[in-house]
Amino acid sequence: MRTELATCYGQERLPRYTSYPTAPHFSATVNENTYRSWLESVGPHGSLSLYLHVPFCRSMCWYCGCHTSVTRRNEPIAVYAAALRCEAQLVADALRHRARVTHIHFGGGTPTIMSPELFVDLIGALRHCYFVVPEAEIAVEIDPRTLSEPMTQALGYCGVTRASLGVQSFDPKVQRAINRIQSFEQTATAARRLRQVGVRGINFDLIYGLPHQTVESCLSTVARCVELRPDRFSVFGYAHVPSFKKHQRKIDEAVLPDSLERHLQSEAIADALESAGYVRIGLDHFALPTDNMVLAQREGRLKRNFQGYTDDGGDVLIGLGASAIGSLPQGFVQNAVSTRDYLQRMAEGRLATTKGYSFTEDDRFRADIIERIMCDFAVDLRRVSRSHGRHPEAAVVDRDRFGRLLDDGVVSMESDVLRVNQETRFLVRSVASTFDAHLARTAGAHSRAV
Repeated sequence: MRTELATCYGQERLPRYTSYPTAPHFSATVNENTYRSWLESVGPHGSLSLYLHVPFCRSMCWYCGCHTSVTRRNEPIAVYAAALRCEAQLVADALRHRARVTHIHFGGGTPTIMSPELFVDLIGALRHCYFVVPEAEIAVEIDPRTLSEPMTQALGYCGVTRASLGVQSFDPKVQRAINRIQSFEQTATAARRLRQVGVRGINFDLIYGLPHQTVESCLSTVARCVELRPDRFSVFGYAHVPSFKKHQRKIDEAVLPDSLERHLQSEAIADALESAGYVRIGLDHFALPTDNMVLAQREGRLKRNFQGYTDDGGDVLIGLGASAIGSLPQGFVQNAVSTRDYLQRMAEGRLATTKGYSFTEDDRFRADIIERIMCDFAVDLRRVSRSHGRHPEAAVVDRDRFGRLLDDGVVSMESDVLRVNQETRFLVRSVASTFDAHLARTAGAHSRAV
């Protein structure tokens, strides 16, 4: 049954639903003036999360779907770090009060491409602009191949609490095909050093669906990773979109796994991690039973944002840096995508927002439904509809597709409670998409559902 469903639904190109509406719907009707007014309306008693995007790497991994570029020089990184400090102050000024920050996440690119001194200065600037609470989570994405001992010491000194290490695959054949040669020893050394300096949470990022990848190579990678006992795993399917990311054209499409093989790889990884004692979180995360994310899932507090699943309950996310996306109660905002345009705006003392999306009441209604489906594999349509003054019958957009999902046993309905069945949770994006009122306008702009 799984095999037939993976073949039937797996070729659909659907959003990952880390937001609703998704980024292709952003437009310039939301600009820096809009963003400033939204920031000014943020009250003094809430809490913020900060996301800082660092769009530089030392080499390009051909699977990468992020906004990043390769630099061998340190000068552009120093200039960019200064711009981040400038933007942090501009946003703080617009807030009109010293906001309370509970989560900070550095993404990339490779955030640890910064020198230790630059990173310490940047953390200091954030603490100056905002009240970073003592128990704040500070997370950094790391390339173990380039993490130096001085940088590791700086992460400990700055109070970093979580590190996400890119692993993807330990199969040498796969590594050559994606231009990322990384040994197990490099990864183990990075994890050990981070723990020694007090970084309590260690995450590993894995990818399936890569060129030459097989179920056997996926399982071998998982076995080596489990030896190091990270607290969490993120397991993503490779999104091959060479029309958007030209460097992906270096990957030979002929050696990419098909939808059925991708599904088998995903399920093999999940089974292996669960056998090793990890709890499955939503679609693509796994955590040890004592992890806060497991508790959030159990209590119905799990959220989904641009970084994936999170236990961050805040409703304001400030994006800093080129291409960074923020989220406020009124809508989404995105900074200038190109580093050049971003730096120009910082030089002019302007907020970096160039586009975004202003929520409608219908968007809020559908966002709540989709988030619960993605996080809990279930949603009480009657309860959510009532909270938005809507009727449950108004929720489903594509009734034909929804009917097929019911007939195929992917979902079940009882008293307006929708549940994604245990054996078909890998199709959760297909289920969520039936509530997406914007999907028809972005057909083909997303990755495969499986």
